[in-house]
Amino acid sequence: MFSPLEQFEIFLLDFHLFTFHLIIPHFFIYFILMFIILFFICFFFLFYTNFISNIGNHIIELLYLFIASLTSRHCQINGLIFFPLFFITFIFILFSNLLGLTPLSFTFTSQLIIPVSLALIFNLYFFFYGFYLHHFQFFRIFIPKGVPTLLLPLVVLIEIISYLLRSFSLSVRLFANIMAGHSLLYILSSFVVVLSQITIYCGILPFIIIIGVCFLEIGIAFLQAYVFIVLLSIYVTDSITGGH
Repeated sequence: MFSPLEQFEIFLLDFHLFTFHLIIPHFFIYFILMFIILFFICFFFLFYTNFISNIGNHIIELLYLFIASLTSRHCQINGLIFFPLFFITFIFILFSNLLGLTPLSFTFTSQLIIPVSLALIFNLYFFFYGFYLHHFQFFRIFIPKGVPTLLLPLVVLIEIISYLLRSFSLSVRLFANIMAGHSLLYILSSFVVVLSQITIYCGILPFIIIIGVCFLEIGIAFLQAYVFIVLLSIYVTDSITGGH
């Protein structure tokens, strides 16, 4: 890729008429990156726990307790059954975001299809899990307490729409923040190139700003993985409690 923004271009099908050569690049990129992230996750846990035992175990333990406390704080003790799922999701999103910050890489969490797929799978599962636990009583989550009878149909409609939009809001939040960060880096780097053609000293200050933005993007990579898990733990609470 010649530009960080090329990864945001969508190619569903690239068909060359005369050579009869069929290319579907993004599917192969997603497939390869899944294995790369899986390798990094395995390497992270195996290397730190086996070769750097003291420091590595401490880091893994802190990460483990961080996600466990996050899950129990929002879902209470009953929600800890979802801790393994939330833990591996956090690690997956975190490594995906960090992988996109490496040179000449591809950030597939910035492709809307990936966050939307994750959000839809989770929210559908939470819905059927809540229905399994509470049966038709689960639909009480769409009926807030204390609402006047006259306004009840409108409020129920708004609650249903907001519930259906959870997947969209959850995925767009991750997608938009990652894409905005890469776009900012692209704009600043282009600015550095233009100024450096005038004189090398003009590009020093924007280059320093780019370094600061890179560190900011690392923080955003952690933050977006954290926010994704926080919202999932809040959403699953409705399924567990079965009430608004």
